[in-house]
Amino acid sequence: MITWGRADGLTTLRSEIWLGQPIERVFAFFADAGNLEELTPPWLRFRIVTPRPIVMRQGARLEYALRLRGVPVHWESEITVWDPPRRFADEQRRGPYRAWIHEHSFAPRDGGTDVGDFVRYAVPGGWLIDRLVVRRDVRAIFDHRTAQLRQLFG
Repeated sequence: MITWGRADGLTTLRSEIWLGQPIERVFAFFADAGNLEELTPPWLRFRIVTPRPIVMRQGARLEYALRLRGVPVHWESEITVWDPPRRFADEQRRGPYRAWIHEHSFAPRDGGTDVGDFVRYAVPGGWLIDRLVVRRDVRAIFDHRTAQLRQLFG
């Protein structure tokens, strides 16, 4: 389920999914930065540029290359919170958004794991560009991510 909002001048997105696997397995999947490529839609032509292996921890920086609507984009994010297996957060340090803060949460429930995403972002051009262009793309990315997670974890 995805819900949208606004707070502090930023667009917010909340996404929640229950996966029928234990929290340790689910968090381990997210803790491997290489799996981000598996969760990202092919139309973004996303790839991790940071040399591997990547040690995930607070302060780790990851660099990506992708294409947004055919335009090559370089993106760098920093892990700002690392609290296994409950949560972690990443923030864009360089990239296409004016702001992008993505909090990931994990909680055991009914023999599986609740996975939550809370994203706050702002785009150049403001709310109008967000509504006309960006939100549709962000929604498609999270819809793809949800489908991939269901396929991987049942």
